[in-house]
Amino acid sequence: MAGAVPLSELASALELGPHELVATVGGGGKTTTLFALGRQLGGRRVLTTTTKMGRDRTGGFPVLFGPSDTALLDAVGAGDAVLVWKADGGHKAIGLDPDACDRWFDLVDHVLVEADGAAGRPFKAPRPLEPVVPSHATLVVACIGASALGRVIADQCHRPMRVAALAGCTPYERLTPERAARVLLHDRGSRKGCPAGARFAVVVHRVDDAGEAMAAEVEAVIADEAPVVLVAERRGPVR
Repeated sequence: MAGAVPLSELASALELGPHELVATVGGGGKTTTLFALGRQLGGRRVLTTTTKMGRDRTGGFPVLFGPSDTALLDAVGAGDAVLVWKADGGHKAIGLDPDACDRWFDLVDHVLVEADGAAGRPFKAPRPLEPVVPSHATLVVACIGASALGRVIADQCHRPMRVAALAGCTPYERLTPERAARVLLHDRGSRKGCPAGARFAVVVHRVDDAGEAMAAEVEAVIADEAPVVLVAERRGPVR
C-alpha cells in the first residue's frame, strides 16, 4: 500500500533520535504506538502512562510498580525496557506523575508515555485537564484511528461535542479529513499541552485500502504544519 508503513517501521518513520521523551495523545493507537516504539528503540527504555492503562495490557514488557530510581536503573540495565505503573488499580493500572517521567528522562535513553485516554474510540478532543504531557517531552504524537474518518462524529469520537466545536460543525456531521486536521492542529485539540520546543507529529493507525484516500487527505492538509505517518492495517485491536 503506497504511503502507509508497517507498524514495525514506526520509530524510523518518526525519525526518533538517541534520547527522546515521547508522549502519545489523542485517539486510537496510543498504546500500540507506545509498545511499538518500546520494541523498536534501543538503549534503556521506560514505558509508562500519566493516566490509566488496562492492567492486562503489558505488551510483553516486565512490569514495575512505583520503583525507586535505583530499582528502575537495575531493571533497565545496559539496554532493556520496562513498563512502569504507580499502582495496581484492579482492572486498570494507575499511571505516574509527569514529574517522574521528566526525572527519569535524565536517567535513561528513552521515556515513552501514554498521556491521554479515549475510551477506546478512534478520535477525540481533550477536556480541560487532558492530556497530561510531561514538561520535558521532546515529541508529542497525536494518534487517530482511520476508522473515524468519513464517519459521523457522534458515533465514532470520544467527547464528540468538543470534536465538533473545534472542527467547526455539528456532532451529527461526518469527520472529513479537513475537519480532522482542524482538531489535530488546534491548540485546544491534539496540540493541547505540547511543551514549547517539543516536536509534534500525527500518526494515522489502521489505514487499509478502503481508507487510504481519506488518510492521505489528512496528510496532505497537515503536511506543512506537522509530519504525518500512515500505519498500515494489522490484525487485532488498536487502542
